[in-house]
Amino acid sequence: MEVTAVTPTSAARAVADEFALPGPVAAVEPFRGGHINDSWLVTTGGGPARFLLQRINGHVFPRPDLVMENVARVTAHLADALAREAVPNVERRTLTLVPTRAGGAAHVDAAGAYWRVLRFIEGTVAHDRATNAAEAYEAGRAFGHFQQLLADYRGPRLHETIPDFHHTPRRVEALERAVAADFGGRAAGARVEIETALQNRPLASALLDRHARGELPERVVHNDAKMPNVLLDAATGEGLCVVDLDTVMPGLALYDFGDMARTMASDAAEDATELDAVTVRVDRFAALARGYLDGSGRRGADGERALLVTAARVITYEQAVRFLTDHLDGDRYYKTTHPEHNLERSRAQLALLDAFTRAEPALTRAVTRQ
Repeated sequence: MEVTAVTPTSAARAVADEFALPGPVAAVEPFRGGHINDSWLVTTGGGPARFLLQRINGHVFPRPDLVMENVARVTAHLADALAREAVPNVERRTLTLVPTRAGGAAHVDAAGAYWRVLRFIEGTVAHDRATNAAEAYEAGRAFGHFQQLLADYRGPRLHETIPDFHHTPRRVEALERAVAADFGGRAAGARVEIETALQNRPLASALLDRHARGELPERVVHNDAKMPNVLLDAATGEGLCVVDLDTVMPGLALYDFGDMARTMASDAAEDATELDAVTVRVDRFAALARGYLDGSGRRGADGERALLVTAARVITYEQAVRFLTDHLDGDRYYKTTHPEHNLERSRAQLALLDAFTRAEPALTRAVTRQ
């Protein structure tokens, strides 16, 4: 795994002072969460307030300047759209960037790393996965509403911060290159997973072929729509705010639904090792679909609605391929806790793909009844 230098908390505190915070920095502590960026929770003195300081991972995002342009454009549009809807507590329903003292969206340190500060949204929780149908509904509604709010975005076309992020056929091609290179000498130990992934290759183009035929339009989408990336109100359970906007860029709406289904329709963890326990909850999937359709206003978009189950299978397959590729490449993208971690993740996703395939008739009936 390629490891970036660990930034000490003292250095993070110095960076926090570069932002136009409402008071002096009183405390800085590491904040756990997410596979990609490093984060710290910053507390200011005076009228105490909390903020999230993040160092953008330059390996995953080689153009962090473009990431920040996207985030600034999207957060500004969301704030305006929510204000037009006259919803209460707008500041809890979208991320808010804190500018630097120089007025920019990000601070660039001496090493060229990009840092940002976001207002911390109090009174919220984020879960690794949905634990019941009500949570799935709220998460689906939040992500659907996120897409709806961005439907009238008319600014410059957003940058593709990770080109071909959800281009599943190219993800499979990357897997084949990783197998051929066998950078870490791991291919022999992953032979079953490699064969299973390549056998499912026809699934890779199921969404993009329809996009090429003009059946699925390009939209502004999150591209990483999973349960940990939506904040729920800690008291009411309402889905409040979609977070982690680094991959917001042009794409297909079904990418987001597919990733939601992958992370919310099963009780199994993303890296589950008891594969017999990797099953799909039809009630959870139905609630997720209902929430997504309610939030996005897509009940009349029959072309997209008919492909909700297909989207779940495609994105689950894609994620299995990505984990497997990273395992073979030496764990350079995802943070891992042990050498087999990405391989275990890939196995779990392949098991989930099989579960989605077996449950497809029941899931299709559930969507039809929405």
